[in-house]
Amino acid sequence: MNPDEAGTVFTTPAAYADDASFHQACAVLRREDPVHLVSQDPLFAPFWAITKHADIMEIEAKPNLFTNAPFPVLGNIESQDHARAQGDMLRTLIHMDDPDHRVIREVTAEWFLPRNLEKLQSRLAGLAATTVDGMFDLGGRCDFARDVAMNFPLSVINGILGLPESDFGRMLMLTQELFGSADPEMQRGTTMEDLQKVIMEFFVYFGELTAARRATPTDDLASVIANATIDGRLLNDLELISYYVIIATAGHDTTSSAIAGGLQALIEHPDQLQRLRDEPGLIPKAVDEMIRWTTPVKHFMRTAQEDYVLRGRSIAKGDWLLLSYPSGNRDEDVFTDPFTFDAGRSPNKHLAFGFGVHFCLGAMLARMEMKALFAELIPRLDDIALAGEPALMQTLFVGGHKRLPIQYSMHR
Repeated sequence: MNPDEAGTVFTTPAAYADDASFHQACAVLRREDPVHLVSQDPLFAPFWAITKHADIMEIEAKPNLFTNAPFPVLGNIESQDHARAQGDMLRTLIHMDDPDHRVIREVTAEWFLPRNLEKLQSRLAGLAATTVDGMFDLGGRCDFARDVAMNFPLSVINGILGLPESDFGRMLMLTQELFGSADPEMQRGTTMEDLQKVIMEFFVYFGELTAARRATPTDDLASVIANATIDGRLLNDLELISYYVIIATAGHDTTSSAIAGGLQALIEHPDQLQRLRDEPGLIPKAVDEMIRWTTPVKHFMRTAQEDYVLRGRSIAKGDWLLLSYPSGNRDEDVFTDPFTFDAGRSPNKHLAFGFGVHFCLGAMLARMEMKALFAELIPRLDDIALAGEPALMQTLFVGGHKRLPIQYSMHR
């Protein structure tokens, strides 16, 4: 495989569903052309694929030079033309640069501070126990991705937002249709109009939620967002809905992907599972290794605002760059034996939460959820194995397992 062939993985949704081949392609690029121009696909505007950990860090550390706007996520030329003609369907934190990014992030930043999140510890422990009890009740076989990994963080984030449990299924479906728009099994349809319909359902749902929380504020995060003000004004509709959507979708989908992929890693590395049984104090390190191993957010895009030289390559003002987090997280120059799952890996300077001003707002919450679930699950597992072929989602942006059939024995 040459670098041009390897570069096609970034514009091919099915490539992300074949983990081994994807990482093989990234290894070729890291070794032979780590700042690689992807220009062969006629459906996509050319972009630079950034595959080395140090280069991703360098770009992330210069947010004024490499901006999120105008397109923070890889899309084809059709989707770009649509955005230029009709405006962004959403404008979330990932779409923004400072000063807008800083101001909007501050709306919920205090809520995500460690001292506030620590108040959730007992709730997470209780929900983890209920979740693992439910797994026990399934009788030794389940689709862990659907039956456990998707539901646990969905319950956490929707509970934080204050959404009724009866709406959880709807939120899961809409999230899968949004992030799974490139997967034939998960997409609502294949057109921009189909994606617009999904986003419009979010607008309707969260518009009604905003009205309710403004009329009767409660102590949930939805009320914080609904009643937040910037320079004395309430957030406008686009700001509101975008805020809800990024929290309600990315707030659970990425964590569920790391949970499912983390369990598969333990199944395929039984010595590491036994290590965690013997040393439960390693679970926090194991959680970060699961996050590195799965890297649910596959990339973000940046646009160069000035000419720049990176690893000898001349990046021109206006050029588009793809930061490949899965590749950076397997960089041989940073991680010892990067293709080995090491439950006690330390240090573990993974990039799965990004770096710099755009570091993931919910990183601590994601870690807390995973620690709670695996701290409950691992001691109760007597035996576990795959019971069929796992399946990863086809995607270009965010994704993980859509199926993980397992068989197991466990105790109460």
